Amino acid sequence: MPNLGRALNLARIWIAAAALAGITQDARADCIAERPTALVPADPLVCHQLEATIKKPSTLSLGDYENKLNQYLGSYCYRDEAAGWVHDKFVRQAGPRIATLVNGAWQGKDFGTHAPVMIWYSPEMADWLRKNRSAEGEVGHPPPVPDGAIMVKEMFSEPASDCRTVDPVKLFPTSGAAIMIRDASASYDGWFWGWYGFGSQSGWTPDWPALPADNNSLPNMGFAQYCMNCHASAADNLTFASPKNIAGEPGKPLNYLAQDFFDGPPAPTLHQTVVLPVNASPRLGQPLYSPNADVIAALQAYVREMPTYDTVSRMPSETYDNTWVGAKGPDASDTFLTSSQCLGCHDAGSTGLQFDMTQPNPHGVGLINLSPLATWRTSPMGLGGRDPIFFAQLASETQSFHPKMSGVVQDVCLGCHGIAGERQFHIDDKARTGKCEPFSRAMVDATPWPADNPSAAHANYGMLARDGITCTSCHRMVFDTKVSEPLGDQPQNACVDERQALLNPHATGFAKTFTGSFMVGSPDTLIGPFEKPEVGPMDTALGIKPVHDATIMSSEVCGTCHTVHLPVLQGTNTLAHIYEQTTYPEWAFSAYRTGSTPDGPLPLGPGATPRSCQGCHMPSTEKDGSPTTSKIASIQENLNFPQTESSNAPDLLAREGFARHTLVGLNVFLVKMAQQFPDVFGIRTRDPMMGNKAVDPLVLTEQAMLDQASQATATVAVSNLALTANTLEAKVTVKNLAGHKFPSGVGFRRAFLTFSVFDQNGEPLWVSGRTNAAGVIVGADGKPLDGELWWKDDCSGRVHPGERPHQPHYQKITRQDQVQIYQELVSTPPANTPNPVCNAHSKPEGELTTSFLSICTEVKDNRILPSGFLPLSDRLEIAKALGADEELAVDVGTTAVEDDPDYVEGGSDTLNYSIPLADLPKGARPASIEADLYYQATPPSYLQDRFCTAKGPDTDRLYFLTGHLNLAGTEADGWKLKVVGSGTVAVAAPP
Repeated sequence: MPNLGRALNLARIWIAAAALAGITQDARADCIAERPTALVPADPLVCHQLEATIKKPSTLSLGDYENKLNQYLGSYCYRDEAAGWVHDKFVRQAGPRIATLVNGAWQGKDFGTHAPVMIWYSPEMADWLRKNRSAEGEVGHPPPVPDGAIMVKEMFSEPASDCRTVDPVKLFPTSGAAIMIRDASASYDGWFWGWYGFGSQSGWTPDWPALPADNNSLPNMGFAQYCMNCHASAADNLTFASPKNIAGEPGKPLNYLAQDFFDGPPAPTLHQTVVLPVNASPRLGQPLYSPNADVIAALQAYVREMPTYDTVSRMPSETYDNTWVGAKGPDASDTFLTSSQCLGCHDAGSTGLQFDMTQPNPHGVGLINLSPLATWRTSPMGLGGRDPIFFAQLASETQSFHPKMSGVVQDVCLGCHGIAGERQFHIDDKARTGKCEPFSRAMVDATPWPADNPSAAHANYGMLARDGITCTSCHRMVFDTKVSEPLGDQPQNACVDERQALLNPHATGFAKTFTGSFMVGSPDTLIGPFEKPEVGPMDTALGIKPVHDATIMSSEVCGTCHTVHLPVLQGTNTLAHIYEQTTYPEWAFSAYRTGSTPDGPLPLGPGATPRSCQGCHMPSTEKDGSPTTSKIASIQENLNFPQTESSNAPDLLAREGFARHTLVGLNVFLVKMAQQFPDVFGIRTRDPMMGNKAVDPLVLTEQAMLDQASQATATVAVSNLALTANTLEAKVTVKNLAGHKFPSGVGFRRAFLTFSVFDQNGEPLWVSGRTNAAGVIVGADGKPLDGELWWKDDCSGRVHPGERPHQPHYQKITRQDQVQIYQELVSTPPANTPNPVCNAHSKPEGELTTSFLSICTEVKDNRILPSGFLPLSDRLEIAKALGADEELAVDVGTTAVEDDPDYVEGGSDTLNYSIPLADLPKGARPASIEADLYYQATPPSYLQDRFCTAKGPDTDRLYFLTGHLNLAGTEADGWKLKVVGSGTVAVAAPP
């Protein structure tokens, strides 16, 4: 009898191991959840009155409903066996419990989908289970679970065996309860989900109003919650429940390996760690307690009163932001959804049992979360709807630059930064009224609580707008003209044709979609890059089918928003249309172009080094060039989850070419603000699914930007360094590694060179490009160079009214007040000129401006061209194929670079420094030099323009953040990000 012998041997080994550890069966602890008296309803009549409300969660706002539910659950109203409530046979494991011997002590951990559970079933739920899930198996096509059915999944500390024999009514749910309440009229999945904590020590509170601003946690409860990441794998009705578990019913619950022969500290459950993270939004960096006086003085904008931590306006809490698919299934009213609907499956660690989409942190403890949700959420795309710089810009546009066109301006601008809210508002509002009314800034702040607040009617649009350039914004795009043009008449594209006519009136084809004016496909599909996607869970949870569409990998997905074509406004007149941003065509006219679009090939074909936007900004390869391979979702799967009843769990495949949604440029300044002021942004800094198991996503985003800067943006080299009797000569070459101009994006970004000459002690003798505390470029006397600040310090007027002071493009620099600044400067239409002409050919006659809708022409554009930049004739050919006019081909070129040969085919800029030794301190000798390239996402002139051209909470918020942001000791110290440098180069003595 070999099997019996093997069993006896194993038993002896277990007994010996237990004895060595000082453990005997008698040493088991009592059930810590057991109470001396029954925890049952004290007043069944009150419970009965509450139950009618509890069974219909959609009838109240979340905050009001949770208060009622607190009364009901906290009074144990569901433990009413006389009223037909039933419970499981005993407290049971939801998965295996594994014991290990570590340093002579036993340690154990549950690997269940929940902590040990005891489920209570309402009469409706129990009756449905008995009829549709017999001991022999499930009915083929069962009817829906009836409305009002409830399951209360009480959870207890591990191991389950401690409490297995205790009377269920004497058990206190030490780990709270997961609840499911059926209300099919409210959401497509038909359930209200939640986690509830019993007693004041549980940490549970109603989600509305949102907890204090330093939390912003994931909601405890609500419709269409992250719970669906597992429950969507159920055979039907999003529940795995089986009558085999119920006391008095035939059959036995599933058994799992449960090594529970010892005591150990209880581990927190997944539900506790997800909904009750410790300090959900810790500051990732210490801001300044008092404003930085040096920065404020350097910006010379004293007209404002600095808000305090108590008075600064905060964005609404992320806790509020949850929209979902309605009960009738995805239709036009569900075209855009908040990322909360994607979080459960497309964030790593969301099941608590598997950690696909992660890598070990090579620099410390924990994991790096590479999931689509985590990498996108803290990128500038994910923060776009809460970006304080954008909202301050919008305030200037509507208050000072274009107050007579305020409504149009708000709608145009929020059509990118708050695209999901703006689009969904137009879809719903046109269905109601037949009109396309503007989406407003005020709607972005709309919240659902209190239910009677004036903004509550627009709360869903506020949630969507604050979610930034959210998941459904990109994964529903359609660019194939043959497909997209007929979609213009469908309700999910309401008002898009009007946006195209306003912004791109003479364009055809792809060019009609510039400034985010693209069409979207059917609300019941989402496009992705992988073939044969797993359809079941998403279809079950949301009624949406994932489909393969290679379009999502084309640069046009990025180009539609990163080609910004805007009207030039003057009063209520539109003078012309001009390009504010041309990142996509810069790429399309470079050596990096792929030469193809969803509409087919472009003239001239691919460039010498073709690479899509996603190839750089959504990397899908490892450092060695091999493709990144990972599963793309975290759901309940068939092969790597504990067995469960009534399951339809799929077998997920690892995908080659898994793309990280990093989506970063170099705006470290925005990310540092989000790190230090999550309470002002209204965001959480800790990923809700990974908790403290992973590096905080905002830290990873910052590192991705720093890596982008140092490894993939530019190089700086010094050559021809020579010291003569009278001068120090050097040649500096900046090579652009990006697939577009550097810098690119919105026109106010800039980069500049600092060229420093040092003595033998490393002390600077001569510097071109020195800065002060706010990143203002100053001369040797410490005073700002002309053009660095536009306004008088009281904001009463321009320093040089009617003029356009700036540093020109240099090919040779000989003085410390000459600095090579790579930038685009634009000017307004000339004042008091009837019918001014505004285009790329116009002579600048107005003032320098930061207004996106006041750009009459360029004053300067010496941003470094990408490699392989095409001549105008070729650019014209490609622009025409894209559906644009010649203005695009011309505008993407350069302005005021004189005859610099570097600005023909692009790729780099070389300039000479010729420094008269007579300009050095008397007796000083140059010993070394260094050339450094710096980047400013928000230059000081731009910040000052914000503070002098608008008032109100959005401008005050940016002023507060600017004053209190602590950049000391960071890579952005002094409000400038070092991209790359030459390093110190020794100066040889003259022969």
